[in-house]
Amino acid sequence: MRLFKHTLLLVCLMILVIFYSCDAQNSPQDYLKVHNDARAEVRVGPMSWDAALATKAQNYSNSRRGDCHLIHSGPGENLAKGSGDFTGRRAAQLWVEEKPNYNYDSNRCVGGPCGHYTQVIWRNSTRLGCGRARCNNGWWFICCNYAPPGNIIGRRPY
Repeated sequence: MRLFKHTLLLVCLMILVIFYSCDAQNSPQDYLKVHNDARAEVRVGPMSWDAALATKAQNYSNSRRGDCHLIHSGPGENLAKGSGDFTGRRAAQLWVEEKPNYNYDSNRCVGGPCGHYTQVIWRNSTRLGCGRARCNNGWWFICCNYAPPGNIIGRRPY
């Protein structure tokens, strides 16, 4: 009986760890940390979480569950999809990894995409809200919305 209780306790703890790891790196603080660290590198002020933007992003992510198809991100929006345990933190990191492709002097992408990165660091975008949904094919779809929207053609991000 004692062995059964210990085994049951161990199984319950393992389930809790699994559920915690699924939610880890998907909180508002996780999204904000990646964004605000990148913004600090270019001396742009931090963003704050906006619940209304998060609801909009979550609703859009939910609407993409059937096809999990990425369309071109519009102004004030970043999109990502990934397989496995693709987290919100990882999506934001992928956007920030575009940094080497952005040339400030020419205000252009050089050598690859940079539009996700420029939205992350857009000086006038001060509020952020993100959503994440599991697609029918098992992938994850992540959407972040920014306000005021950035990536305005002809303007520099900072």
